[in-house]
Amino acid sequence: MAILSKRFDRVTSKMHNTLLRTARSGVINNGRDFSCCILTADAELLNVGESIPIHVMSGADMMARSMMDFHPVLGRGDAFLHNSPYHGCTHAADLSVLVPVIDDEGVHRFTVLAKAHQADIGNSLPTTYMATARDVYEEGALIFPAVKVQQDYRDIDDIIRMCTMRIRAPEQWRGDYLAGLGAARIGERELLALGAEMGWSVLEEHIREWFDYSEQRMRAAIAKLPSGRTTMQAVHDPFPGTPSDGIPVKATVSVDSEGGRIEVDLQDNPDCMPCGLNLSEACARSGAMIGAFNSLDDPDIPTNAGSFRCIVIHLRENCIVGVPRHPTCCSVATTNLADRLIGVVQMAAAQFGEDFGMAEVGGCQTAAQAVISGADPRSENTPFVNQLIMGDTLGAASASEDGWLTCFSADSAGLGYYDSIEVNEIAYPFRVQQRRIVPDTEGAGRFRGASSSMVEFGPVGCPMRVVYTSDGTVNPAQGVRGGLAGAPARNYKRDHAGELAKIGDLGWIDLVLDEGEQVVGRSCGGGGYGSPLERDPMRVQEDVDEGYISRKRAEEVYGAVFDRFGRISIDATKAHRRQLGLSQ
Repeated sequence: MAILSKRFDRVTSKMHNTLLRTARSGVINNGRDFSCCILTADAELLNVGESIPIHVMSGADMMARSMMDFHPVLGRGDAFLHNSPYHGCTHAADLSVLVPVIDDEGVHRFTVLAKAHQADIGNSLPTTYMATARDVYEEGALIFPAVKVQQDYRDIDDIIRMCTMRIRAPEQWRGDYLAGLGAARIGERELLALGAEMGWSVLEEHIREWFDYSEQRMRAAIAKLPSGRTTMQAVHDPFPGTPSDGIPVKATVSVDSEGGRIEVDLQDNPDCMPCGLNLSEACARSGAMIGAFNSLDDPDIPTNAGSFRCIVIHLRENCIVGVPRHPTCCSVATTNLADRLIGVVQMAAAQFGEDFGMAEVGGCQTAAQAVISGADPRSENTPFVNQLIMGDTLGAASASEDGWLTCFSADSAGLGYYDSIEVNEIAYPFRVQQRRIVPDTEGAGRFRGASSSMVEFGPVGCPMRVVYTSDGTVNPAQGVRGGLAGAPARNYKRDHAGELAKIGDLGWIDLVLDEGEQVVGRSCGGGGYGSPLERDPMRVQEDVDEGYISRKRAEEVYGAVFDRFGRISIDATKAHRRQLGLSQ
């Protein structure tokens, strides 16, 4: 079973490698905002490799089922484009290629899926995060509900022509499409070879055993949690089309440790709103599942349909974190509210005891994740568009470790990669003025959240449009079990004179920068876990030495006492903390 599971890992690894090395968009080949997975013929998730969790934990199964519903007769050589948030996809920007794996006898054995976030999918504005769109029509994206794009291994040119006419950088899109298609075909080729080598009956038996084993691992991890029920809430910052006090996101988490079952109830949340923040069903389910997996102490539980048997998620129709009705806009479904949802589930788990759950991951996005567009004067004013992934640290503290500095967002779980500044400056006409860590911004705690990042950039030789959706300026990432909140996000524009002005009070930034102007984004700090007075003094010393916190913050927040050599005295610190505890 271990050998065959690694053989399936190898297939998804080859798919990932193909997409990474052949995609055109920087968000894919630099930021690695893509995922590949294998599903059974019954649309059960089998293997995800190193995929981004929000992409695949739920939704890939629904996409495969919709492919089979719309196309009851599948043939070898078929391929389908799918990005409909009403039929299982995360959001319209995550264009996916599905390929049914058909054996020599014409039997459907597997489905492979390659999903990649597009720099441009035809939205009415040059961004794939159309947060102000009141419905899918205003969003304007090309949406494909499992549309056949290849038959007998040949493109259906009508579909390709339609895409190239609607997308701002058609050659870039064409390259990304071929990369996703190539990744899916690699998966098809490898699975056909594996079936011929091992025999399809052997693979079917392995899948049954692998799912049962995964379920056993999940039940064992849940058994370590105490049974109980708790509810937590977070609030997304106010936004155009939402209440003035923000969007509440609530989750009730129930644990049956003896039965090996976690239930997440998301029904007590607001209805869908006239904006792009609504979660697709795939993102609502995946967000709840990510939060549940983050709350367990076994990081190696296989992510597949077997372990998913132990998680039950309750949604309702027309809910902002539930099941949207067409034409509700879900353009920003993978990040902002999804991150808040993940946070409330793992914060709820932290209420069960000191060894469980996590604090809240910081809200996104800042300028570090902006979509930039314009005309590049270095190449005869060729249009360009790309989503940047240059920062946003955001990581939350857990019951056993500090927040992951390059978390990027709760939905990606650190699997996205930060862009190379040098590669970005070669590819696009802009210059990065700074990318750094900001001291004293972490959510303090026994284990601290990640510090904030600061990113600043501006165009060179041309105007450049910058669009992004910010959260966490009003509601920073919460700490748990006595941990403190992280620093809030901040957004600025720097003018030609070097003066900074705050922008984006309602979280929507859409501006055109001229040469000599810059946009500046400071991300949220992640929430802390446990009291700062319980933090290991040696860890506090390391944080001061590395520049994550100042000596003043170490003294005032962590109760540290420094000796005359500027080093923390452990005995004096412990005594001082006891006094602080008594006074509190």
